[in-house]
Amino acid sequence: MATGELREFRETGVIDAGRMRAIEENAVALGYPSLLMMESAGRAVADAVLASDPDRILILCGRGNNGGDGMVAARYLQHIDAVDVVYPECGSMTPSAAAQASLLRHCTAALHPVRCATDVKPLGRLFEEADVIVDAMLGTGASGAVREPLATLVAGANASPAPIVAVDIPTPGIRANRILSFHRPKVEGADVADIGIPLDAEIYTGPGDLLLVPARSPGAHKGAGGEVLVIGGGPYQGAPYIAAMGALRAGADIVRIASPAYIPMPDLIYERLEGKVITEEHLATILSLVDRTDVVVCGMGLGKESHDVVLAIAEAAERAVFDADALARPLPAAKRTIYTPHAGEFARMTGREPPADLAARARCVRGARTTGTVLLKGPVDVISDGARVRFNRTGTPAMTVGGTGDLLAGIAGALFCRLPAFEAAGIAAYVNGRAGMRAAEGRGCGMLATDMLDFIPEELFPV
Repeated sequence: MATGELREFRETGVIDAGRMRAIEENAVALGYPSLLMMESAGRAVADAVLASDPDRILILCGRGNNGGDGMVAARYLQHIDAVDVVYPECGSMTPSAAAQASLLRHCTAALHPVRCATDVKPLGRLFEEADVIVDAMLGTGASGAVREPLATLVAGANASPAPIVAVDIPTPGIRANRILSFHRPKVEGADVADIGIPLDAEIYTGPGDLLLVPARSPGAHKGAGGEVLVIGGGPYQGAPYIAAMGALRAGADIVRIASPAYIPMPDLIYERLEGKVITEEHLATILSLVDRTDVVVCGMGLGKESHDVVLAIAEAAERAVFDADALARPLPAAKRTIYTPHAGEFARMTGREPPADLAARARCVRGARTTGTVLLKGPVDVISDGARVRFNRTGTPAMTVGGTGDLLAGIAGALFCRLPAFEAAGIAAYVNGRAGMRAAEGRGCGMLATDMLDFIPEELFPV
């Protein structure tokens, strides 16, 4: 399917910094380099400045990529008689901003490096005489109070009679007469410039989405990565264990299995359930485990005789991933839920066969009327929380082997410990598909789901 047919699934409105960084990184992975994005952004700023036909322009830059946007704008404005660029000389610039600063030294714009507030005072005339001031000091990644010398630059800009154009997002404390954001608005009321980011960078999962996974604190203790409880097995023994190992490889610190089936695996904590299938007699034991866990992953190898137990588990769980035999009516729903059906399971849980056409398929998933996030597995996975839609195209035909869906549920469970449902599901689909592609490189269609395990952390936590 041509990407244009999926345009309706592009999100609109204000975007947060984390999501924007993910989209930019996905664009880089698709072949749109960050320097070219910066070039487009800076050109858009220059066009916005030229609209007021100024004679004197003052551009205030920081050390990050926001400052690099301002420096690109200065290059496109060098035909104006008076273009002054003020930037902090102390500290290191990002590589892209440093490249723009180096290039700007070959242009006619006047450069004014400053180290401290005292260095800014002799530049007072620039603020007084400017027809336009461009605020390119701090972008979406800024946090905390503005430090010197930027704080004095903010004060000088606020005292100037010139209108201020803020690049992407205003520096904290500055008065902005106009905000020019790129791709999507970062704050309400911003104008938006299209800088040519491919649609696929936003609607498909990619390596940029991994930036949303929280970094582990250096002082983290056991359990900081989350605790997952896998409930399944009985008729089928291996499925819950594959899911549990997927959760461990995806960063969960503690993974328990509650199952009638026992497979000795020293990395997992086994909670024995007597008998051949899970029944209501096991509920007291299971619910005590649910109370102490972060995420429940349920359904793999469970069989069709345990649905009343699944419904009771869902009612007690804060967060849960339901897969396989748990995907039956009435549909279980925890307080926050991820469902991971294949096409047949989706039809069973919703009463609707998902269409083959990808756009129609996505509309079907979005309209599934569940209270959670649905990850419909297929040649292209479709993820939706009923409002947003994301697609994932990683994977290989070799992943038709049994167990890869169980692995996906476990990965989603681990990520769900530290991420919202929609983000956890999308990243899980991406990582599971990438791990399958890596495993298939050496084994082709003889690949096993367990062959993918070692590649999960390599894809999810790249060094």
